[in-house]
Amino acid sequence: MARSKRYLVVGTGAIGTIIATRLAADGHSVKTISRRGIGPKNPLVKNVAGDAADPAQLSKHAAGAAAIFNCVNPPYHRWPQEWPPIATALLVAAEQSGAVLVTLNNLYAYGTPDGALYPDTPLGATYAKGKVRGQMWLDAKAAHDAKRLRATEVRASDFIGPNGESMVIRLVPNILAGKSVQVLGSADAPHTWSYTGDVADTLIACADNKAAWGRAWHVPSNPPRTQREVVDDLADAAGVKRVKVSVVPKLLIRLLGIFSPVMRELPITMYQFEKPFLMDDSATRKELGLKPTPWKEVLAETVGK
Repeated sequence: MARSKRYLVVGTGAIGTIIATRLAADGHSVKTISRRGIGPKNPLVKNVAGDAADPAQLSKHAAGAAAIFNCVNPPYHRWPQEWPPIATALLVAAEQSGAVLVTLNNLYAYGTPDGALYPDTPLGATYAKGKVRGQMWLDAKAAHDAKRLRATEVRASDFIGPNGESMVIRLVPNILAGKSVQVLGSADAPHTWSYTGDVADTLIACADNKAAWGRAWHVPSNPPRTQREVVDDLADAAGVKRVKVSVVPKLLIRLLGIFSPVMRELPITMYQFEKPFLMDDSATRKELGLKPTPWKEVLAETVGK
């Protein structure tokens, strides 16, 4: 086994938890930081409560770490307010500790696509959530290029897999119960889905590969599937009857947005589901040697089979 290392995982949502669990399984020492100090129960994992926006706290916990994994997930409607201080604290911690900063990101920073998205596609988002995520990478890249720290970023499309947060995963209970489901945008636009296990594996691979530093990478993902196809695939994998799929009316989303700040934000990013939303992962496959988990395995894990 390779020499044991120390790692810091900031955020213990679906991806942070998988990363900490897999690193510990490989014999590494892991510390996680989250608001409540809750994380994987493993003798090699120490879970602490902390503030990801506090550079002093992060720097203290990052001391001696080989890498810092940024898997933080602020409230969806609070990204413009909460991400900047967190991003600053992470840069400080990486610079002071010498740990590689490995950030989990999504595809928002690209804005509305004109064809498939590549890691070098310009970050053209014009709305607040997309711009703040794009600026985080630009700041990290600038610090990396200035040799103040080492940084890399992994971008994923919408999650599929157990415990992941995405609209399609939230449909699983209804699918298993044989109830009809509603999706956003279009039920028939092809869409890239990133398996949570592959997301975690890509972050871990980038942490320890010098060739990955200073660049952004896309999670290796299976061929695109429409939302209707994914719902049918999940039903088939669970061995239940396929359910009716319809689209949430735009008027309903706007009405719900009066009462819910999260629903109020959805129309801004609806382009991701109204038209083809495709992520190219060829660079990750070719240069890092990673490939996606077979789709049948992804489906089986998602429905708990």
